[in-house]
Amino acid sequence: MSDQTAHLEWRDGVIPVSTRFDDPYFSLAGGLDETRHVFLAGNDLPARYRDGFHIAELGFGTGLSMLTALDAHRGAGTLHFTSFEAYPMGRADIETALKAFPTLDPAPLLDHWPATSIRTDRLHADIIIGDARDTLAAWDGKADAWFLDGFSPAKNPELWSPELMAQVGRHTATGGTFATYTAAGHVRRSLDDAGFDVSRVKGFGRKRHMSVGRLR
Repeated sequence: MSDQTAHLEWRDGVIPVSTRFDDPYFSLAGGLDETRHVFLAGNDLPARYRDGFHIAELGFGTGLSMLTALDAHRGAGTLHFTSFEAYPMGRADIETALKAFPTLDPAPLLDHWPATSIRTDRLHADIIIGDARDTLAAWDGKADAWFLDGFSPAKNPELWSPELMAQVGRHTATGGTFATYTAAGHVRRSLDDAGFDVSRVKGFGRKRHMSVGRLR
């Protein structure tokens, strides 16, 4: 695993905040509800699930999105999940962070982490460590749905560049989708240029808008 690990501070002892990007790892208003609203509903999940459905993600963080997606995948066979993460969190920090979501089973991640390749009957996951600007271009897969879950574009612009959004488009299966909490105009324009029909829809909680799209 990379020695470029996450640097954290804890808000109220519960919410991890990246000191590198000065941004929390999940919503202060409810990380699990936000994940379900933005990434599941934003990609029309679980309705689209099937055996072998493949989700890809920019920004693994605490693993919350993967576990939420897997929880909703019950009875649909094996979920494939690929995530790109530059600064992985340590196991103890992930375990502490996930305690904020007692209804979510952390075992599918914690039973394996820090191993970045997970193979079970229900989950085939690969967490690819490194700069996504390099690792995504080298990836040979295509996703049915993308979770664009990096830190805020204002604080982590590298993860939202037009070049990286173009790679997202190239690594999306026919009819594939994306969802993201951000509605920043430059991100939506880049995703449109990458081949997606982009829509701005209602965001989570106090956030007025978010973005979703389907590959043309």
